[in-house]
Amino acid sequence: MTAAYLTRIVPDPRSPEARRDARTAVDLHRRLMSLFPDNAGPDPRARFGVLHRTEDTPTGPHLLIQSNHQPDLTKLPTTYGTATTKPLDALLDALRSGLTIRYRCVASPVRKPGATTRAAYNLPAVVALTGTAADEWWYRQADTAGLKIISLHSQPLDTARGTRNPNTGDRQRINHTRTRFDGTAAVLDPQQLRTKILEGIGRGKSYGCGLLSIAPTRPGTE
Repeated sequence: MTAAYLTRIVPDPRSPEARRDARTAVDLHRRLMSLFPDNAGPDPRARFGVLHRTEDTPTGPHLLIQSNHQPDLTKLPTTYGTATTKPLDALLDALRSGLTIRYRCVASPVRKPGATTRAAYNLPAVVALTGTAADEWWYRQADTAGLKIISLHSQPLDTARGTRNPNTGDRQRINHTRTRFDGTAAVLDPQQLRTKILEGIGRGKSYGCGLLSIAPTRPGTE
């Protein structure tokens, strides 16, 4: 089966490179992809299964990066911060039907109205979802991931923003509305869950969305 790694980077707030990367989702994406081999084809993020998100902690933000290729942490600037990598295979191999897990996923919930609906209501091609609509979206995603939601707490986060190709005529503005989903769930289909963990969920995977993290619940915490 495909190998999986989880890397945690604790940026040093004194590092100018770390502060710059934190300003936009595009800069952070470039930094993380620099840790993987070049010449990986048209979509290196997908090739190496790179997913990430920023976790707020009492000691400051941490970066979590999941990948199917071990990143080369020596490519980080020496003053960037501390970083460690561990394999996830044991966690994924232990998945079984009926297992109760805790989950967390920062995702970009959207719907894509049909052409008739867009014309009737003057809607864009992609509509960001928030609140109850975002929760309903998450229930559907969990179902396709082989999970049965037991509990759910959702929290809106800042929008992931940035500009791709800022110095060319092909400027593209990045704008992903984000919601963090936390809770507990029962595993119904271990293989489906493994696939979704490795592939990520929803859009904006290059920009801090889609990483689904799980951990077995402790007795009495379900």
